[in-house]
Amino acid sequence: MADEDAPAATGEPTLWRRIRRQLWQPPRPHGEQPRERAVGPLELFYDLVVVVLVAQAAHHLAGKLTWRGLGEYTAVFGLVWIAWVNGSLHHELHGRDDARARSTFLLQILVLVPLGAFIPEAGGERGAAFAVTAGILFAVLAVLWLLASRGDRPEYRGTSRLFVAGTVSCAAILAASALLPADQRVWSWGLLDIAYLIGLAATILAATPDTANMLTVTDALIERFGLLIIIVLGETVTGVVSGLAAEPVSVLTLAVALTAVVVGFGAWWTYFDFAGHREPRETPAATTQWMLAHLPLTAAVAAMGAAMVSLVEHAHAARTPAATSWVLCGGAALVLLTTMLVAAGLKTWRTTRDLYRPLLLTCTASAAACLALAATHPAPLVLTLALTALFAIPWCLAVTHRLRHHQPPPEQPAGPTL
Repeated sequence: MADEDAPAATGEPTLWRRIRRQLWQPPRPHGEQPRERAVGPLELFYDLVVVVLVAQAAHHLAGKLTWRGLGEYTAVFGLVWIAWVNGSLHHELHGRDDARARSTFLLQILVLVPLGAFIPEAGGERGAAFAVTAGILFAVLAVLWLLASRGDRPEYRGTSRLFVAGTVSCAAILAASALLPADQRVWSWGLLDIAYLIGLAATILAATPDTANMLTVTDALIERFGLLIIIVLGETVTGVVSGLAAEPVSVLTLAVALTAVVVGFGAWWTYFDFAGHREPRETPAATTQWMLAHLPLTAAVAAMGAAMVSLVEHAHAARTPAATSWVLCGGAALVLLTTMLVAAGLKTWRTTRDLYRPLLLTCTASAAACLALAATHPAPLVLTLALTALFAIPWCLAVTHRLRHHQPPPEQPAGPTL
């Protein structure tokens, strides 16, 4: 029998084979997803780069609080989030901690950087450049999926082909959209977002008993989604700071700014108290619901940050500008509703029904009150104080429930006295 470390017949050096074995391993086959894995610094760096693009989209929305601006923001944010999910799922399913993973992440980052530069004018002059660059990003992702599919077992090949086909289609449609007029281009991106999300949901839901472990929501994936929410929540603080920097600071301006920060903190409190860092049920439907509900949730948080710039700038106004009020309050309502949508896919949703059923009704009522508040668009300070109260209502309900059902530890018998 030939020695395993002997030089190959092609003359490949033994040292080179060892280097490749340790630093450039083949992609992990589909179905062998690691259940216990910690999120590494490489993934965190990648997520930070993606949030830079989210910030670019939010800053553009902050300067264009109109229906058109909101439409552009939604379409562009959807593409950025889909690219993030696509790349994250590829690494979750096929990635390893080696030089290959670092190289593929670096390649994506090198495309994300110019893509972010084109976002502020994606709905106008730089729309074609944004479309071509986004097409290149999805083409890179398609190649990664294709290379990973080569090592799949027969039962997973159909699923792998769907991931490849969907990513290739995104790349082709985005590249072709560069030829469209600006208005039609943005509409095509929005339709592409919807089509991709439907395809992703159908792929996960189509899992058979043989491919039931096609995608498991591991602790690492839960942490990635939670960390993205945390980083995007930083946009609420960025919005407040940007608004303060643009205006003379007064007692009223500072009061509006600080209460706006509390509103952003309320969004964090709501998500992580009721949905964040919790496991979804191990069914395709719950996995799909848990994953896709994070898209509108993340978009709403970033939009709230964008609206806070205008909110602070109009701190002395008798009434909050209508567009600012609708984006901020609408974002708050969406955070409340989508947090419940995420929570509905969790294991704890069924084990603690006595909490989540009244919590669902309370969050729905608070969301409706947010929309009513948007319609009245009162003075900025009144608006932020009211939003703070509306975020506090579900939390107070949860605290009351916990106090009511908490069983204190039994008292220890007193020790002997001396």
